[in-house]
Amino acid sequence: MNKEIRNKKWVKPLCFILIGLSIIIAIGFWVNHPNKSSNKKEETPSKEEDSTPENKEHSYRAQYHFTVPDKWKNDPQKPIYFDGKYHYYYLYNRDYPKGNGTEWRHATSKDLVHWKDEGVAIPKYTNKNGDPWSGSVVIDKENTAGFGKDALIAIVTQPSADGGKQEQYLWYSTDKGKTFTSYSEEPIMKNPGTHDFRDPKIIWDKRNDNWVMVMAEGSKIGFYESHNLKDWHYTSGFFTEEIGIVECPDLYMMRANNGQLKWVLGVSANGKTIGKPNTYAYWTGFFDGKEFYPDHSEPQWLDYGFDWYGGVTFEGSKEPDNNFKRYALAWMNNWNYVHNTPTMEEDFNGMDSIVRQIELKHEEDNQYYLVSQPIKAMNQLTHSIDSHEQIELNGTKTLDIKGEIYQLEADISWSELKNVGFRLRESADKESHIDVGIFIDPLHQYSYVNRSRTGHPDESNKYVESKAPFDGSKQQVHLKILVDKSSIEVFIDDGRITHSNLIFPKAEDQGISLYSEGGTAIFKNIKIEHLK
Repeated sequence: MNKEIRNKKWVKPLCFILIGLSIIIAIGFWVNHPNKSSNKKEETPSKEEDSTPENKEHSYRAQYHFTVPDKWKNDPQKPIYFDGKYHYYYLYNRDYPKGNGTEWRHATSKDLVHWKDEGVAIPKYTNKNGDPWSGSVVIDKENTAGFGKDALIAIVTQPSADGGKQEQYLWYSTDKGKTFTSYSEEPIMKNPGTHDFRDPKIIWDKRNDNWVMVMAEGSKIGFYESHNLKDWHYTSGFFTEEIGIVECPDLYMMRANNGQLKWVLGVSANGKTIGKPNTYAYWTGFFDGKEFYPDHSEPQWLDYGFDWYGGVTFEGSKEPDNNFKRYALAWMNNWNYVHNTPTMEEDFNGMDSIVRQIELKHEEDNQYYLVSQPIKAMNQLTHSIDSHEQIELNGTKTLDIKGEIYQLEADISWSELKNVGFRLRESADKESHIDVGIFIDPLHQYSYVNRSRTGHPDESNKYVESKAPFDGSKQQVHLKILVDKSSIEVFIDDGRITHSNLIFPKAEDQGISLYSEGGTAIFKNIKIEHLK
């Protein structure tokens, strides 16, 4: 119902020329205003009433995660802080699902929680080299490339007109990132003869006063250097093993909690063949400006779920806190079932994880690892809180609390048990739910998120329970769980272990239950923050 009809008022005619017309008008008025003779005001729904969940079809559009306005999104590009806000570019396909090709769409934010769509910044098929794929955008503070001080420079992979080879092209923006112009239809980095040569990531190396790039080249990460962002020289290669084709490389320095500076090299990779995740693998080590030396040959993983891919990390709004923290986000989907989401019925397919804060921690035997937690700006979304101080349980207990969009936090301890955790987005008949918990027996000890009993995108049912190592001898765990309409993100203890998974429960499934098997568990400090 449009506004004009909703606000229609009776206007008494000044005169009637034709008696028949006046009768018709009077009858019409009587039919549309049956309470005319009463003292009641006509009751019509307000805009707010029209938009309540009871009055509209259920939507799987996430409420506090970044989602594409329409059609399609995949790889995020590293956000930058410029001119008082974060600028975020991501791969977008306006023609999805019928057309091909991506372009760079732009969004801005001041708090990394609320985003404003800024439209397409690099359109596809604007030159003979087709559509722009992933790359990296930097602020050229010293005008090294010659496009002006503080010009934004994007180096982007495109399938060149020379047989569709993956080559690198430069685009620049002098209007604060709103639009980019192609520097040349010729690549600034020609393909060296490999099939995979993509996803350049650029940083400024203060020690050597030059730009450094990492490039995905099959199972290898190539390192390059430049003084002007146009002329690049190969310096070394880092070879990975048994994690498939690597994509979206990442390189940055962090200061650990013991004060030590370490370099981190990250990639999106597929470790399924060796029982590892299909997310963000990383190595800590040393980078001398030309070559990376890892502390250990085996990578660590930033997320153990099925849906945290194409991850990027980036600096905060101010100069990094002596490199103590960074931020990270990733695309929440998986190429194994990428087009199988019910949101396609709502004309969109694509969302990101929440933005996390990541830190580097040190432990015994000279081990370093990343931890991640939801950023503090998420706290502004809390509008009500439910809590339980302590519940002792051997069995199952359903709380008198329901939730659809929330953050749940709790401490769990035990002396002996086999399985413990939460059932979330549970149906009234207890048949549908997502399980988040810890499993312990003499042979297996792990944390897990199991989505097999609710709606999920994997028709093969191979990717329904994500698992991660857990030390059961601690006999305690801290869980922080973020639930949105179509996702669940779990942070274990200090955030060294995380799980990010897509879920598609029914709207009415909002129960929350606790369970303990094989012994008594003590659930303490249960807090459920319902989010806007």
